[in-house]
Amino acid sequence: MLLVFGLSCLIFGVGAILKVPSTTRWALIIILFTASVVALLVLPADSALTTLLGGSAAPYLLLAGFCALFAVYRWGLTKLRAKASSSVKPIEEPKKLAFSATELDRYARHIILREIGGPGQKKLKQAKVLVIGAGGLGAPVLQYLAASGVGTIGVIDDDLVENANLQRQVIHRDEDIGTPKVFSAQNAMLAQNPHISVRPYHRRLTQEIADELFDEYDLILDGTDNFETRYLANAAAVEKRKPLISGALSQWEGQLSIFDPANGAPCYQCIFPSAPADGLAPSCAEAGVIGPLPGVVGAMMAQEAIKLITGAGAVLRGEMLIYDGLYGETRKMTLKPRADCPICAK
Repeated sequence: MLLVFGLSCLIFGVGAILKVPSTTRWALIIILFTASVVALLVLPADSALTTLLGGSAAPYLLLAGFCALFAVYRWGLTKLRAKASSSVKPIEEPKKLAFSATELDRYARHIILREIGGPGQKKLKQAKVLVIGAGGLGAPVLQYLAASGVGTIGVIDDDLVENANLQRQVIHRDEDIGTPKVFSAQNAMLAQNPHISVRPYHRRLTQEIADELFDEYDLILDGTDNFETRYLANAAAVEKRKPLISGALSQWEGQLSIFDPANGAPCYQCIFPSAPADGLAPSCAEAGVIGPLPGVVGAMMAQEAIKLITGAGAVLRGEMLIYDGLYGETRKMTLKPRADCPICAK
């Protein structure tokens, strides 16, 4: 067998020097190997050539078996890699400048608005907006941002769709019960507008996530229902100098404001220095909420986002709008930064 191995090395080495194609060299080695096996099987055991070749075909056949197994393994691995590569689709980011004819028709009512026009719609297409929460407020916010053509929309939420959500969280459907809210919302948004990019994050917002995540977006919208997440989002937005549009609901009343210390407005903690005591600010599950209220306030939050992105009109920066659905009243109050705020005063 050493003779065959030496001749194989000689064929491969001399062939490489003479620049013989590798396929030809391997073909010659296979012919030599096959001839050796045939000789061992055909010639008498006491012949000189049989002795020279090692006396038995068993090692050759064993080596051939290992080579065959390795070849099958490589072939299977190549097939699996090819299949995996074809099944993984890259995240498609929206085109930053060009509008298709379908998009121009879709956004025509925006484009003819003097305050938005073509340049404003292009800003919406280029914008990256993160929405915290895909529940009561998040549902209408996400729907209207998607419909308006905001190019990249991130949504972070760790909840699943429940039957009790469907009375007000209209982005989700009955068949979505049990599905993570971010994926249910993503499906609805892309079904409504396939010309945008949606990034779902099925997890709870934490300090570690917020620090990295907020860097990827221009604007943050907070539609959560707990003070822990509100304070966390506010601190991260202030640190990253990103505007934060925050909304809240209770029974028949809703409120929203833009907290933006980088542009002279107070932050959330300036207005709400500490979380209220237990029982003073009950959740929707405890106090109840009228179904259309999240749609009203969430739509206003989306509108403030569009105004911020396009530069249209006057936004609720340094102001809080309060909507009373029971009596159909709306009022505004002026908000000012606190000099001793632990978050934004520095």
